[in-house]
Amino acid sequence: MNNNKTLDEHAIVRKITWRIIPFVFLLYIVSYLDRANIGYAALEMNKELALTSEAFGFISGIFFIGYFLFEVPSNVMLNKYGARVWIARILVTWGLIAAGTAFAQTANQLYVLRFLLGVAEAGFFPGIIVYLTYWFRSKELATTVALFTAAIPVSYIIGAPLSTWIMDNVKWFDWSGWRWMLFLEGIPAVLLGVACYFFLTDKPEQAKWLKPEEKEWLLAELERDRKSRKNVKSLGVMKTMTNPKVLYLAFIYFVYQCGSLGVGYWMPQIIKGFSASLTHTEIGLIAMLPYIVATIAMVVWSRSSDRRNERKLHSAIPLLVAALGLVGAGMLGSPVLSMAMICVALSGLYSFKSPFWALPTLFLDRTTAAVSIAVINSIGNLGGFVGPSMIGVVKGSSQSAATGLLFLSGLLAIAFLMTALMRVSNKEPGQTVPASAH
Repeated sequence: MNNNKTLDEHAIVRKITWRIIPFVFLLYIVSYLDRANIGYAALEMNKELALTSEAFGFISGIFFIGYFLFEVPSNVMLNKYGARVWIARILVTWGLIAAGTAFAQTANQLYVLRFLLGVAEAGFFPGIIVYLTYWFRSKELATTVALFTAAIPVSYIIGAPLSTWIMDNVKWFDWSGWRWMLFLEGIPAVLLGVACYFFLTDKPEQAKWLKPEEKEWLLAELERDRKSRKNVKSLGVMKTMTNPKVLYLAFIYFVYQCGSLGVGYWMPQIIKGFSASLTHTEIGLIAMLPYIVATIAMVVWSRSSDRRNERKLHSAIPLLVAALGLVGAGMLGSPVLSMAMICVALSGLYSFKSPFWALPTLFLDRTTAAVSIAVINSIGNLGGFVGPSMIGVVKGSSQSAATGLLFLSGLLAIAFLMTALMRVSNKEPGQTVPASAH
């Protein structure tokens, strides 16, 4: 490959990246804002609606039951109708439900609305991951996924001060701040859903914004990338759903989500426990810090994964870091030291994501990987029910979230061992894979 060709290649990849990633990044920010803002709403909502710790834990978690039940069907629909139409549908429906949550008057209404929000949003994340595989080669996937999933910590960076500021300052028509916050943060998803329909391109061959020679190069490269992975399998939907490797990855992701979402949903209340004098806005500003650190860590770590063409250890090590961070956060009495350890924990939790999502493509073809990612994500997201609910139960009985954090750290330590001992090829196409890696 001559240097000119290399330069052209980089230019095309850069062009595709700039066209797709900023937009899906924005979509994911809004997605996480609408699912996680319930944690900030709880600062007012729990008292106004007389919600117990157990009830709030259930409200946080039931989202993921709906998500779990409709994840795979949603991804099948995406393959049928195309990414542009289906992702637009997802955004519009979840935006309407998220805004509607502002009108809830009882715990039971919140249970129903949060369940429906999970149903509406099901398929969004795996749909985007699959969509990225239509446009990017295996060797670019971890960095690309990291750029996309960086939206999760960024949504907290934006959402923490925004949500708490709205709660403190928007009280129009004698409506509580938390209600306005849920309503106002639901509307952007509806607007972006409409934009999605007009902006996204389903497949490279339909891309009018690529020159004919760029399109030809991309399609040839993606085909070459597909053929170079000799060890991949093509499986039907049922066989994919029962594939031992897929289920193994699903369990790892389940444990991971217990830790990640358990901390994410409860962090505003953990911070509030440091000092009763903190305003909602101050809590939001403090909550930003771990996510700023985590965003930097995950981008650096994913680049390391792509540079070394290694996925397994780059998935395992962050889980150990996160486990140790949660131990520190749960045991240290000082608010400053506790927040420092939460920074460590979240850096590990978010660094895990992008190398992990590159793993299924190492042993499954693109079509099968689409279903496997949906299966892994849907089963894994049940951890989003277990983690927040477990902290809610523990906090309700002990009046402290520390025991819950220690429990989650134990789960993450198990996930670390499972990932480190996993028998899956962790090298990219074109590299020699040691026998021990299979």
